[in-house]
Amino acid sequence: MSPPVLSIVVPCFNEADVLPETIRRLDGLLADLAARKQLDAKSYIVFIDDGSTDDSWNIIRQHHDRSDRIKGIKLSRNFGHQPALLCGLLAVEGHCDCSVTTDADLQHRIEIIERFLERYVAGDEIVYGIKAKRNDPLLRRVTAKLFYRLMSCLGTQTIPDHADYRLLGRNALAALAQFRESNLFLRGLVPLLGFRSSCIRYDVEPRLNGRSKYSWHKMFALAIAGVTSFSIVPLRLASAVGLLVVLCSFAAAGFSVWAYMRGSVVPGWTSIVVAVYFFGGIQLCFLGIIGEYLGKLVIEVKRRPRYLVEQRLD
Repeated sequence: MSPPVLSIVVPCFNEADVLPETIRRLDGLLADLAARKQLDAKSYIVFIDDGSTDDSWNIIRQHHDRSDRIKGIKLSRNFGHQPALLCGLLAVEGHCDCSVTTDADLQHRIEIIERFLERYVAGDEIVYGIKAKRNDPLLRRVTAKLFYRLMSCLGTQTIPDHADYRLLGRNALAALAQFRESNLFLRGLVPLLGFRSSCIRYDVEPRLNGRSKYSWHKMFALAIAGVTSFSIVPLRLASAVGLLVVLCSFAAAGFSVWAYMRGSVVPGWTSIVVAVYFFGGIQLCFLGIIGEYLGKLVIEVKRRPRYLVEQRLD
């Protein structure tokens, strides 16, 4: 079996502080693996500039001029981490044997890519990188665990402690290209592909420089996308709670009639106000859940482009 052609897909958003070192290390890794015949010399790296406002694209362009292994795609604006990842994967599909996605901040240990390749050569079509030791703040670690547990409870197959650091083989890339939804959650989509897979654990490295671009707002939006894109349990929960409330209202009506017949009704507005606020809150809550699903449906029906490419460096 000849050495595989590997593509490394790296989404970037305002990563000028770390890009030179990231490019140096990834380029050096490919050169080393090619020299040891573990990779084809045609292997390459694709940087996806997701609408950066700093010097990220100029840095990618400069290194592209120096090395044939460095390629780049500039999106017309910031579309988000998941669309940028998908853009890179669709760009390399059909032009490599396997592809690894990683972040530009090098918190994913790139030395693990060699182990990814070993599993791919052994027959695994998908290899997941699993965080064994995280440097995140306690609150972020706790919320991440709660999210994966929630997804499991809702019946969605995800890989706990996996953060888009993975290898996809040729067949997996071709299968992923068949998914057309606009509401992207790749951590849920990839397990749906099936295929033989394995997991490799690694310790998360400290960020080289700058700050993470994944804010709490973006993490929350990703979590909502994951829940609403892969599970209808919240809608069923709304129906179940609605039915329970109806049964409770019948019981309350029966109690009111019984109390009236006994003549023990005490005039007052407290119980009325509490009931109005309680049921009003439940209604608004579940209207919001239904609205979230309807909003996703509207986005899917419009079939707008998931990203727009401004420039390519091939």
